Amino acid sequence: MATFRVGQAAELLGVSADTVRRWGDEGLLAVTRTSAGHREVDGKDLARFLEEHATTYAADVTVKSARNSFTGVVTKVQREGLVAVVEIHAGQHRFVSLMTSEAIEDLALEVGDLAVAVVKSTNVIVEKPRSDRSQGR
Repeated sequence: MATFRVGQAAELLGVSADTVRRWGDEGLLAVTRTSAGHREVDGKDLARFLEEHATTYAADVTVKSARNSFTGVVTKVQREGLVAVVEIHAGQHRFVSLMTSEAIEDLALEVGDLAVAVVKSTNVIVEKPRSDRSQGR
């Protein structure tokens, strides 16, 4: 399962590392310590936090290019037969992609994983960073 350092979680949440540490101290976000004493956030806990604290943002930005990619955390993977729905939260953005169940299996995509939503026209393509795929996740 994916885990994220405080800085990574902060970037994915669109807040500062201090905010993530404070949320951990206040019990708002599950933060654990490694054997070396560093704080980290489990991917599933981060996905749950994103789901619980999702905000609908006004569409006040213009798309600069048809080729945009957004790195975020998978918050939902729902399979039904041949098709699946994947939801990714990336900062203030929420992406939903309809894809095949086979693609989900090929990517070994799970809630809490780091993933990239690639947006081109009306399609959202979901990828996992190469470093994550090479570790067998």
